[in-house]
Amino acid sequence: MALFGAVQSGAHVHQCAHLLRAGVHSGSCRSLHMTSRYASKEYYDVVVVGGGAGGITMSARMKRKLGAGKVAVIEPSEVHYYQPMWTLVGGGAKKLASSSRSTAGLIPIGVKWIKSEVKGFDPDKNCIRIDDGKEISYKYLIIALGLKLQFEKVKGLPEGFNYPKIGSNYSVKTVEKTWKALQDFKKGNAIFTFPNTPVKCAGAPQKIMYLSEEYLRKTGKRSDANFIFNTSLGVIFGVKKYADALLQIIKERDIQVNFKHNLIEVRADKQEAIFENLDNRGETKVYQYEMLHVTPPMGPPDVLVNSAVADAGGWVDVDKETLQHKKYPNVFGIGDCTNLPTSKTAAAIAAQSAVLDRTISLIMKGQNPSSKYDGYTSCPLVTGYRKVILAEFDYNAQPLETFPIDQGKERRTMYHMKADMMPFLYWNMLLKGYWGGPAPIRKIMHLGFK
Repeated sequence: MALFGAVQSGAHVHQCAHLLRAGVHSGSCRSLHMTSRYASKEYYDVVVVGGGAGGITMSARMKRKLGAGKVAVIEPSEVHYYQPMWTLVGGGAKKLASSSRSTAGLIPIGVKWIKSEVKGFDPDKNCIRIDDGKEISYKYLIIALGLKLQFEKVKGLPEGFNYPKIGSNYSVKTVEKTWKALQDFKKGNAIFTFPNTPVKCAGAPQKIMYLSEEYLRKTGKRSDANFIFNTSLGVIFGVKKYADALLQIIKERDIQVNFKHNLIEVRADKQEAIFENLDNRGETKVYQYEMLHVTPPMGPPDVLVNSAVADAGGWVDVDKETLQHKKYPNVFGIGDCTNLPTSKTAAAIAAQSAVLDRTISLIMKGQNPSSKYDGYTSCPLVTGYRKVILAEFDYNAQPLETFPIDQGKERRTMYHMKADMMPFLYWNMLLKGYWGGPAPIRKIMHLGFK
């Protein structure tokens, strides 16, 4: 177990760190055999792999803890996106440009930005290999690589996006095509999909459906539209309280839901989508579409698959309470790339960052981590252009709500929180390492209403 490992090996980690520094100073990465190809090496107390929400957040927290020059972020992308905004971009409520900032402007001053891709992990030697065979050595490693979109697992994609009538809010390359398909809708099926894989923001495949339905009502086209939600799941949402509310909305808006239906092929030239019935493998059905929103299959980044830090599924193998790696006590994971059994959302990352910060602080002092992540995650379920059901829940799929009101109801206030307040918190608080989720607010709010 990770907790036991931390107790047992606290002194060992400090000893290894001393040996590692000695090795780096003498020109070797621990006992690793070096050739001229690996002549260039760097060492940092903390290396963060990934410059997304989790990576930038933890680099800010670690820099504040350790000081300038001791933390590095490895991230190849020059642009950072606030991806929760893309639901509203696909629905025409926000502009794509409002979701992006330059990575350079977000990396904290004093944190080294290594603009590269990670090519391999060697946690037994506290090393990472990046482009050109260069190696980065560390004392502590935080893995925040996110996940990988796998459009190619659906036959006919991604090339199908070269045709009209099809989009996906999950990619910067295809989100504006969703809005174009919605605007160009004339008559027929509007189909929305949910894949047979883990996904980030599991509510997003539905959110665009509700926005699209309202848009067609407002533009006088709803009577010519047949809304279909084909999901690989057996339920509309994993938390009963919010599922009940969504099913009522679905009934009121005359939306057809087909459970255990998985998208396996798109014939974009014919505007056809083929689904497999997961309850009867091999049985397929062809749907004609006038609009198709694809939620792609997703999986762990290639570099994690079959790596020493991953579980059998390719996800970073961490303790679900401390976020410490189960085998390597100086390795940690955060966000979508981990095997934490909770929904993959930015809100989850916020809560995880506060716990991980405390975990690492104690381990740096040779102590046993005591903070526990309860699986908190949040999904603002956008059900219209001015309505949101704010779903918040824990590992046990039980509501863990912030406000002393019934959050299972559609509310305009929650829409403004989603559309206006959360982006501000993201850019100005979370990424700067100051926002650790709503737990403190929850305590204050509920104490005030007792």
